[in-house]
Amino acid sequence: MTYQQVLEAARGQMGPCKVCPVCDGRACRNTIPGPGAKGVGDVAIRNYAAWQNVRVNMDTICACGTPDTHLDLFGQRFRIPVFAGPVGAVQLHYGKKFDDMQYNDILVPACRDAGILAFTGDGTNPAVMVAACKAVKAAQGFGIPTVKPWDAGTIAEKMALVRDSGAFAAAMDIDAAGLPFLKNLDPPAGSKTAGELKGIIADAKVPFIIKGIMTVRGAEKAVEAGASAIVVSNHGGRVLDQTPATAEVLPEIAAAVKGRCTVLVDGGIRSGVDVFKALAMGADAVLIARPFVNAVYGGGAEGVRAYVDQLAGELADTMSMCGAETLADITPDLVRIF
Repeated sequence: MTYQQVLEAARGQMGPCKVCPVCDGRACRNTIPGPGAKGVGDVAIRNYAAWQNVRVNMDTICACGTPDTHLDLFGQRFRIPVFAGPVGAVQLHYGKKFDDMQYNDILVPACRDAGILAFTGDGTNPAVMVAACKAVKAAQGFGIPTVKPWDAGTIAEKMALVRDSGAFAAAMDIDAAGLPFLKNLDPPAGSKTAGELKGIIADAKVPFIIKGIMTVRGAEKAVEAGASAIVVSNHGGRVLDQTPATAEVLPEIAAAVKGRCTVLVDGGIRSGVDVFKALAMGADAVLIARPFVNAVYGGGAEGVRAYVDQLAGELADTMSMCGAETLADITPDLVRIF
């Protein structure tokens, strides 16, 4: 299957997601439940549009060779610097074909076999994290369970599951405190202080990734708490209306903490060219979420492979045309921001 065939197969299998030819947030704005953004719904649109305002600088006066797209991170090697982002409540937001357990059972091994990895989601149903960690364990720990910012007791229980999974890293989407469907729940979810995060990270006993960083100040606090990596993310526009796009804040955040922690970014990244832009602007790797849901619904493991193959081809082609032999060669001068 090609990824285009995957999308065609996904149409009719999903809802409220419309499986748009370009996942740019326009058709699903202000659609929650569903894949849309919160409030007026323009943050997801802005995320996508901001990457389109970045252009790549071509340079073919260079040595000719096959670009090396591999990324080494946390003692692991990946085919490309792309990870599948965490997604939860897939039946509620994307359609009844799969529940969270079935989704992770497909996504986690499919990503591993395609040379990348999947972050798994958390949910209000405790069984979601249990099943996600089982999927990661079955993949020999090749996945990153993502815990939501619950109360201390609930986080401790979930981190025990993460450790048992054998995952080589763990994550928290700290910004999930703003998800409408997590408000006023038992257990409660909410923001965390740097001190609270420090205790959580110490308990994890593996490299810890904090997702949901949108300011230099937030990045500094994450580093202070001991995070091994951050994800520059506004949760696809789903947690707070009227935030900047991730591409708009990435360069300043990366400049502030690069060398002290790994910098990842998500939000509106859809192609290998977008991946190249993100690396040139300071990211070490990217997360992509919604298109991987389409891949699973449209083609299962084969759909995941098709999307990863497309991303890898696009990234390698862009590197070749811009004179970058390795990821380290993707430098700020290779893009122009309009």
